[in-house]
Amino acid sequence: MSEIILNAVSRTELGKGASRRLRKQGNVPAIVYGGKKELAPAAITLKSNELKKAADSESFFSSVLSLSIDGKTESVVLMDVQRHPATDAFIHVDFERVDASTVIHKVVPLHFLNETTCVGVKVGGGKIQHNMTEVEVTCRATDLPEFIEVDMAKVEAGHVLHLSELVLPKGVELVALQHESDQPVCSVVKKAGGDDSEAAEESAE
Repeated sequence: MSEIILNAVSRTELGKGASRRLRKQGNVPAIVYGGKKELAPAAITLKSNELKKAADSESFFSSVLSLSIDGKTESVVLMDVQRHPATDAFIHVDFERVDASTVIHKVVPLHFLNETTCVGVKVGGGKIQHNMTEVEVTCRATDLPEFIEVDMAKVEAGHVLHLSELVLPKGVELVALQHESDQPVCSVVKKAGGDDSEAAEESAE
């Protein structure tokens, strides 16, 4: 995974009027908080085009970023993004400072592998049905995965794959399982007909 670096400058003008002026100039207001007790929240400004380019990468939303503020680099994670409802342009961004000991909760995407060679599809004639495309994880910032792989190669027709069956990177836990909520991630629904029809209904449920 390549490192994502963002450049920012401190800002002293706050409020809605100042934020509007920044956006008209091609900038995006943001704030950085968290970290050591002596570190106060910092109001910053980023270039809109640089932020948009970084956001084109899926990992921007689920990895530790390097944020350079006035030349000083900090490790942060993206916590919140506000976008314009019509143009989808960035309006405001929140970052949280992290270090090696910071435990975070973050939503990361699922990458489904070997769907075309899935035994339940090729041999069983089934169809893959996704129940989730992302999961919430908790881990130290240094262990945060860019995504979690779901290998579909050996999943048979009629089988429902649950959260507890996912292979997680070291140090990563699923928040849902901490609350004893073993939800379905995906399934291979059997083709309709005879007993297969009943199995498909069970799988969908």
